[in-house]
Amino acid sequence: MDSMGILDGKKIVVTGITMNTSIAYKVAQVAQEQGGEVIVTAFGRAVSLCRRVVTKLDPVPQVLELDASSAESLAALPDALRENGFDHVDGLLHSIAFANPERALGGAFLSTGWDDVATSLHTSTYSYVSLAMALRELMGRGSSIVGLTFDATVSWPAYDWMGVAKAGLESANRYLARYLGPDGIRSNLVSAGPIDSIAKKAIPGSASLNDVWAQRAPLGWDARDATPVATAVCALFSELFAATTGEIVHADGGLFSTGS
Repeated sequence: MDSMGILDGKKIVVTGITMNTSIAYKVAQVAQEQGGEVIVTAFGRAVSLCRRVVTKLDPVPQVLELDASSAESLAALPDALRENGFDHVDGLLHSIAFANPERALGGAFLSTGWDDVATSLHTSTYSYVSLAMALRELMGRGSSIVGLTFDATVSWPAYDWMGVAKAGLESANRYLARYLGPDGIRSNLVSAGPIDSIAKKAIPGSASLNDVWAQRAPLGWDARDATPVATAVCALFSELFAATTGEIVHADGGLFSTGS
């Protein structure tokens, strides 16, 4: 008899896959290994990349195009999911973020204009709430929303306005937990260590973060392996965390707990 996984029979929506180095890709892979049925979303030029990379998953998941900054695109998502056999959603991964690498990251903090700040906050912070609201009709008691953050309690070299956006995300997570909790819907974040993904490499100077983790993470850290982050996400999707919401779970080798 096949052993059951912690997500056996659950329907999981995973946003933000670009390459197989993405945290979102590893979440989709682990979710399938744990018995979940997965549909993934991507946006713009990343859609074709996503469709190629998910062919390595078994079974190959359906890929839907989603612009999380577009009210129209979000409104169309529930019907698109229903058309692909998702009459409800048990787990939702929000892995969506953007800040202009030249004007909002890499040391440009003091000179970033509002338009670039607004784009970062809309894409990286507000979309967490708007995506949850778009899928609320498909979620119910036991459903779990999980987002990804990078410890926003401190400042990081080069992270700049994305750090501010993540601080907003962490606050939004607490409010989402407050308002969706009465419906039995959980909202939590995983604070990851640095992973060598396309998103990280787009941040000027981000390679220095690997050195910080190499020196300070009590458990050590492999920036090439997103598995520890993905397993934390999938645990939060599962009933193992049935009474946990509004939380930030650190999957970062323990660095958040250390001083310099």
